[in-house]
Amino acid sequence: MKISASSFLRSVASLSVLALLASAGAADAQSCQEDFQKLTERRMAQIQVLNNLGKAGKGKMDPNAACPAAKKLAAVESEMLGYMTKNKEWCNIPDNVVEGFKQAGAKTKNFASQACSAAAKMKQMMQQQREQAANGGMGAPPKLPSGPL
Repeated sequence: MKISASSFLRSVASLSVLALLASAGAADAQSCQEDFQKLTERRMAQIQVLNNLGKAGKGKMDPNAACPAAKKLAAVESEMLGYMTKNKEWCNIPDNVVEGFKQAGAKTKNFASQACSAAAKMKQMMQQQREQAANGGMGAPPKLPSGPL
């Protein structure tokens, strides 16, 4: 099972521009800009991990590898959204930037959920195959009736 990554990665990559717009302001912009720079670097590192997985899979991602990377990206984006919400006034962050980032974060969480669900299904299928192989490929032995015959 593989997950398509191209549309997800395009929408995630466009958010770095929004983060830079949010860091513009007056004297307090320096602090906001430094904070955003750190969060953006962490976010972009996770996006790069997902990009590399997509390239390695020729446009498809292995769910076992994508799940933890997508969960980390979702966590970083959640932290960024929390920062944006908390410091909206201080950093002069427009409402549309916060809303756009919120929507993008929801897409990331959905992608992570899909990747992790696919990874769990793959793990379950592998376990079933191992169990069948251990039973001689026949599956579980038939259950004998109980009680008097």
